Amino acid sequence: MADSPPPRRFAHDIACVAAPSKVAVLGSTGTIGINTLDVIRRHPDRFHVAALAANRDVDTLYGQCVEHRPQRAVMHDAGKADELRGRLRAAGLRIEVLAGDAGLEQIACDIDVESVMAAIVGAAGLLPTLAAAKAGKRVLLANKESLVMAGALLMRTVRDSHACLLPIDSEHNAVFQCLPPGCQAANATASVPQIGLHTAGVKQILLTASGGPCRDMPLSELDNVTPTQACAHPNWKMGRKISVDSATMMNKGLEVIEACWLFDCTPAQVQVVLHPQSVVHSMVAFVDGSVLAELGNPDMRTPIAHALAWPARIASGVRPLDLVEVAKLEFLALEPARFPCLQLAYDALRAGGTATTILNAANEVAVQSFLDEEIAFTDIPRVIDHTLTRIAPTAADDLPTILAADQAARVMAAQYIATRA
Repeated sequence: MADSPPPRRFAHDIACVAAPSKVAVLGSTGTIGINTLDVIRRHPDRFHVAALAANRDVDTLYGQCVEHRPQRAVMHDAGKADELRGRLRAAGLRIEVLAGDAGLEQIACDIDVESVMAAIVGAAGLLPTLAAAKAGKRVLLANKESLVMAGALLMRTVRDSHACLLPIDSEHNAVFQCLPPGCQAANATASVPQIGLHTAGVKQILLTASGGPCRDMPLSELDNVTPTQACAHPNWKMGRKISVDSATMMNKGLEVIEACWLFDCTPAQVQVVLHPQSVVHSMVAFVDGSVLAELGNPDMRTPIAHALAWPARIASGVRPLDLVEVAKLEFLALEPARFPCLQLAYDALRAGGTATTILNAANEVAVQSFLDEEIAFTDIPRVIDHTLTRIAPTAADDLPTILAADQAARVMAAQYIATRA
């Protein structure tokens, strides 16, 4: 029998071998975006900021434009885009300013951009993330909602366009580092078959969770948790929305969904374990009894640097982990009554189709209402549960269906909140 031809190499394979030079940062004024620019700042010979994008924070984006001199900048808010354009012109900076979803998609697809940091929070990040994947970019995925809302569509787009998808969430980045080469769906191509977890001897993925600021609070006091308390994460510096998700454990539920899409595994293969120190970012258990773990200080610059330079390693600016200083590592079982949002996420994942889209939309509405002090902390899972039980999931085969489910869930959740006001 004649030898089979070697696998064809695609452009994205080459991009994944050599560190990219031109980076677009979507959500540059948020925590992930700021940390991404910090890592890039440390390696001016390796990376160049080609484009920056933010929602409404003109002051921060203007400062970033002055320092990094991108070719393009995007403000999602059209009025703020006009303001930024005027300030840059007055400063003598010739930076093209775009606006809205069209602007985000344009820089995500820009031929001059090789890597796209997808760090826009929530459902708003779906369209530009899909656009970057369709354009065959190296996508650094910090927007977990893209996979929660449209996992099948995004992964199909990645494969069809020969893009390279690398996880930025500390948990998924840790799993990525622990899995054998070729086991990650993120790097499968049409010509290189994906190695399944079972074939690679993987038994289980263990996602660690700090438990957030409400981990040790008496259950009777959860009704009275304030937005300030919910946002006071003990280990990580994060935005308000993701901080509340951490407090309810919905963030971990979304990560379970994300893990199943990224690594082509079942819900039963993903377990969540409480780990208060946030030093072990996640683990992979193998059938021979081995458990591989990725450890480090809780600093998002570690996974950002890993993904920016993968498969190389570069300095991130993160303080080295001192195990003697850490002294002990604890792992605890979850209390289901304390974190009902996690079970809701598992239920939606098993239901399939648009159920996870509905879950995500209802959660976003509920969290914002909590931050606006319209509902109690413990009302968040009630809003999500109500929405999930009132809207039947359908097949999530195309973008219009996914966006329609997202909108219907937002309306349903808002109506339920209005009845409780």
